[in-house]
Order: sequence, then C-alpha cells, then structure tokens
Amino acid sequence: RINAEDVRKNFQPSPGEITMCHQPSGFRTRVDGAIFQGYKVTPYYDSMICKVICHGRNRTEAIQRMRRSLDEFVIEGIKTTVDLHKILLNHKKFLDSDFNVSWLDKEKLL
Repeated sequence: RINAEDVRKNFQPSPGEITMCHQPSGFRTRVDGAIFQGYKVTPYYDSMICKVICHGRNRTEAIQRMRRSLDEFVIEGIKTTVDLHKILLNHKKFLDSDFNVSWLDKEKLL
C-alpha cells in the first residue's frame, strides 16, 4: 500500500496535487490505482493512493522486484510511504523474518 502520508509526522495525511508521477512496470509487477500527474489527493478519504504488487519464484526474488519497483516509482508534490517501504525492504530483521506487529514502533527507523 502506497499512502499519501508523511511518515516523519506520525503518518499524517499528505493531501495535495501530484506534480510528477512515474509508476513502475515490468515482469511480475503490477500497480493498482488511478493516480497520475495532476491528480489531487484529498484529505476526506482513505490515504491509500495505490498498491504495488510484485511476484517472484520465492520471497527473495519478490523482494528484489519490489525494491526495483520502488526505486522506479516517482511521486512528487505530496509525501508518500514509498521511502518507508524501501527502508523496510532492506532492514535485516525484515529480511530474516524476525519482526512482529510492534516492530516498527520499537525500531525507530525514521
């Protein structure tokens, strides 16, 4: 889930106009959503603006595809959770599957 949120401000919504949008594409990669350059994100609904789905033959391959996809993703004009996902996908505890629901609060990744 890519959300229009400022992760450094306790995931506060980040409404506004998307001034630049380049979505990832490629084999076993899909983006579900309808955002585009000029799209206006309002504060009145769920902050999710799209979903990025990547498949692989195994977990490692899927993570590699997702990393590439997030590196390709450009959204300007609003704050999003893309950078947080990049941090999580490279964190040792995530890669080792050594995390739980309170992990993000405890790790202080931001």
